[in-house]
Amino acid sequence: MRYMVIETYTSGPGPVYDRFRAHGRMLPQGLEFIDSWVDAERGDRCFQLMATDDPRRFDEWTERWRDLVSFEIVPVVGSEEAAAIH
Repeated sequence: MRYMVIETYTSGPGPVYDRFRAHGRMLPQGLEFIDSWVDAERGDRCFQLMATDDPRRFDEWTERWRDLVSFEIVPVVGSEEAAAIH
């Protein structure tokens, strides 16, 4: 399943990018990064499309970033799939 992860940088973007440069995304096995976008106006939010068959994988990953980032994780489906469901 795919998920939209909305990250808000609680201490601003600098510390987040510093950790990312030093350690990468630090994803556990079974959690896949697909793509991301940063809020162009504010710069303090990132929207990441991710995939996993086990949403518990998010617990391990978010724990590694929780001191710098707050998370909203939303299961999503593509527009075509949503239209077929509804």
